[in-house]
Amino acid sequence: MTTIIEFAEGEKNLDWIGLTDALAAGHHLPKAEISDSFLYRGKDTLLQRQAWIDGLGIGVKSATVFPGNPAQDVPMIHGAVTLFDDAHGRLEALLDFHLVTKWKTAGDSLLAARRLARPDSRKILIVGAGTVGRNLHAAYSAAFPEARFTVWNRTPENAAKMADEIDGLAVATDLETAVGEADIITSATMSTEPTLRGDWLQPGQHVDLIGAYRPDMREADDTALQRARVFVDSFDTTLDHIGELKIPLASGAITRDHVLADYYDLGAFQRQSDDEITLFKNGGGAHLDLMTSRYILDRFKTS
Repeated sequence: MTTIIEFAEGEKNLDWIGLTDALAAGHHLPKAEISDSFLYRGKDTLLQRQAWIDGLGIGVKSATVFPGNPAQDVPMIHGAVTLFDDAHGRLEALLDFHLVTKWKTAGDSLLAARRLARPDSRKILIVGAGTVGRNLHAAYSAAFPEARFTVWNRTPENAAKMADEIDGLAVATDLETAVGEADIITSATMSTEPTLRGDWLQPGQHVDLIGAYRPDMREADDTALQRARVFVDSFDTTLDHIGELKIPLASGAITRDHVLADYYDLGAFQRQSDDEITLFKNGGGAHLDLMTSRYILDRFKTS
């Protein structure tokens, strides 16, 4: 019997620390086989991302992106995640697309922060006041419960709205000042030009970059990458695909060996000193959707 997991029911028994532990465990299994495919009809898109991990199963994340929908009061993105069992390839579960995406995206970043950020981090800056920014607040609050949060957004009204929704969240009006005061900077913007400047960074900070996902997008400049020890979730989904690294690698601003490790070498994800700057690029990937879906299903079954 196929299990169907909708957003509200699926989220009831999840926790951010448990998810990051599940993501870490998933990277001790054989390396995932992953692929993406796209179909187009004018501006409309069908995206499918699939992953197969021996010992965990098969996951297919399907999304439709119809840019004209909002004008008709219909959401732009719809989708589902299909999970097949490892032993026989049987259809095991259908999961809400937005549920998996929420927990995968923020959990991906939190796993890195738990290993790279200073444990005594008390000031966290969120750059970007969208849905992902709100999810990042929830995730980081689980691992850094004593931290104070600040949000900055290019449109100040959106930052103020987010602060109205979240108790204790402050609004930053000057990004340079806010970056300089933070222990952790987590950024989820749609920028194609760097928003974060390396000259603003201070010793001991951890920088978490989420927003860029296309070859023409980046959130941090060359100086930020050059000053930091750089890590990624997956070499396969970041180096040649996302502008955050693809552009500075192509220009020679950094070299390939400057990117130290991905999650298949989790032992390398550790600080060498309290003063160094660490930087993590969250690129996502179908294998992380699969690991997250398996965690959600396991928790759903035991609830």
